[in-house]
Amino acid sequence: MNTDTKVLKLVRKSEASAAEALTEQPQETAAPKPVPVERPKPVQVPGAKPMHMVKDTAAKSKGEHDLDRKTLLEMYRTMYLSRRLDDKEIQLKGQNRIYFQISGAGHEAVLVAAGMALKPGYDWFYPYYRDRALCLQLGMTPLEQLLAGVGAEDDPNSHGRQMPSHWGHKKLNIVSQSSPTGTQLLQAVGSAESSYRINLIKELKERFEGFHDDEVTYVSLGDGTSSEGEFWESLNTACNLKLPVVFLVEDNGYAISVPVEVQTAGGDVSKLVEGFPSLYIQRCDGTDPIESLEVMRKAVRYCRDRKGPSLVHAKVIRPYSHSLSDDERLYRSDEERATDAEQDPVKRFGARLIDEGVIDQNGLQRIKDDIDREVAAAADEAIASSQPPVESVTKFVFSPDVDPTSKAFDTEDQLELTGSPGTMVDLINRCLHTEMERDPRIIVFGEDVADCSREQYLETVKGKGGVFKVTANLQRKFGSERVFNSPLAEANIVGRAIGMATRGLKPVVEIQFFDYIWPAMHQIRNELALMRWRSGNEWKAPVVIRVPVGGYLKGGAVYHSQSGVSTFTQIPGLRVIYPSNALDANGLLRTAIRCDDPVMFLEHKHLYRQAYNKSQYPGPEFMIPFGKAKRVREGEDISIITYGALVQRSLVAAKQAERDGISVEVIDLRSLVPYDWNAIAESVKKTNRVIVAHEDSLSFGYGAEIAARISSDLFEHLDAPVRRVCAMDTFVAYAPVLEDAILPQIGDVAKAIAEVNDY
Repeated sequence: MNTDTKVLKLVRKSEASAAEALTEQPQETAAPKPVPVERPKPVQVPGAKPMHMVKDTAAKSKGEHDLDRKTLLEMYRTMYLSRRLDDKEIQLKGQNRIYFQISGAGHEAVLVAAGMALKPGYDWFYPYYRDRALCLQLGMTPLEQLLAGVGAEDDPNSHGRQMPSHWGHKKLNIVSQSSPTGTQLLQAVGSAESSYRINLIKELKERFEGFHDDEVTYVSLGDGTSSEGEFWESLNTACNLKLPVVFLVEDNGYAISVPVEVQTAGGDVSKLVEGFPSLYIQRCDGTDPIESLEVMRKAVRYCRDRKGPSLVHAKVIRPYSHSLSDDERLYRSDEERATDAEQDPVKRFGARLIDEGVIDQNGLQRIKDDIDREVAAAADEAIASSQPPVESVTKFVFSPDVDPTSKAFDTEDQLELTGSPGTMVDLINRCLHTEMERDPRIIVFGEDVADCSREQYLETVKGKGGVFKVTANLQRKFGSERVFNSPLAEANIVGRAIGMATRGLKPVVEIQFFDYIWPAMHQIRNELALMRWRSGNEWKAPVVIRVPVGGYLKGGAVYHSQSGVSTFTQIPGLRVIYPSNALDANGLLRTAIRCDDPVMFLEHKHLYRQAYNKSQYPGPEFMIPFGKAKRVREGEDISIITYGALVQRSLVAAKQAERDGISVEVIDLRSLVPYDWNAIAESVKKTNRVIVAHEDSLSFGYGAEIAARISSDLFEHLDAPVRRVCAMDTFVAYAPVLEDAILPQIGDVAKAIAEVNDY
């Protein structure tokens, strides 16, 4: 036998369980009949030695412990169960009965310890895909995990909508996990912050259930994820507010094929974070369950005592490839893999229990046999389970319970205006005041939104209240517990808001400029909009994101004039609203706050203080339903479908065309997702000629969808091609003469009216 063969044999020891799973049963050709499965309760294992014979099982160099035999055997049982579930999934993947597999192998010890140190259904959990053993320890069953693997309708993690190992369990407080690495970190901070703020707000503390004074939020990540900016943003806020978050870094030395020394300066992330104040940092051998339990208990206790967040850096191994889509032999040497095999936590702990007299070999084998039977039965039942019905795919894109397009949100007919006319800024601000007074769950935060973060100066300064003064005096009235500034970090704002919303708060957050929303794109696209759908309605995140948008500023230039709304309107699960005047802004924002979906509320900066769009106050119950357009000008010859700043420009152009005998109808969409197709169709059928006008770029813009649908569904009613009036396919320049040329002007709309009329 040559040296390479010897090394490979040693490496294969680390994969022995997987190999056994692949060979212990023949390839099955038909799904077996379902076998009911219930995870057995702990029992006295035959072969286990009496309690008086059990030795202290702490590693001799690491001190003693107080764990009894039952606890030790249950720890081993969960670790072995986790490994065998990985192995069973590997087998099923080979049989094409599941379609993806990513294992938690090598991480079992520290995860079982974490589950023992925390309370399921009491604490809150934001795990990542290696956390199979944690979820088992918290109470998730083998069947529930395998239902995810086969994409079953009854899968409690996602009801067949996500890959396996994307954990979620409503009863256990395991919040739905996604694939992007690190996005869960800020949400975990938001979850912990919910408890923090509820304890500060008297009205909420008396109203809310499910919050505990000593609850802890757990969040885990791999060492590779610590390279993500959101890791550092989450630590910053958790330490700044001393939030009870336990960060568990499961360091297996690799992010797929990239080793830790390439990912992390110095190769040790816990050393890099030592400067964070109030952060309790501990390191442990994450392949040793007893050492890990001691460390995790200390970390959890620190958070329960409200001393601040803690971080556990656990060194673990990855004995299998990153996933079954990866082959680690392409980038890891045989020697390195063999070294890992010697540290296998399941084998080491089993051998230790035998060596220290906790159980003998026969007793340990009986545990293994029992688990193997349990896993096999669970797999049989999972394979025979029902798949989700095809017609369910559109369920839970939006709330099934609260419909913001319904008559319940339409009070326009009961409009009663009072007081002096106010600008869009005034009426948005007034809406925020009345809604915060009505609902103490509403939390407002973002950069610069507070009046003054240093409260001792509130009485001596005028106050900021946002760069556009939209949130002025909210902090003064409702306090710093409900209105506060955030770090200059857009992902931080949205991620924390998602965590708060899943706990039942109603965050209304501000991104200071649309141009700077892009760092939050992961949180908006992959988390906020998807939370309800990907969890099968188990979780939701009805956040309102207020965003100043648009150009026509004379000096706004490239980075203060963007209008890329089509980037967001194409995201299922996200409502997108765009008022053109003060009255609509007030009614639509109230609907956004009271609805149960995530809403992006776009506020055009140029329209904030225009005299022509002012309105008196409509009252605290004024609402406009989503998806209801407004005919702002009657016409017979041409329809203009528009929104935002182009509404007023279209009205001016229409009045000019009237002098030439052309009657132009102007439809203000107001709501972009959903939009009012019935109003569009009714207008086009009447005029037979249509212009779509908006501030976004011509190519691939929002108007392209409207124009395409008109051409497709209303072709027989058209007497001319659909015409678009939009910005040029370039960027908004600083020089006024260039800005005027780039953005659509009244003259551009007037020219389009004349050309469509003459066609």
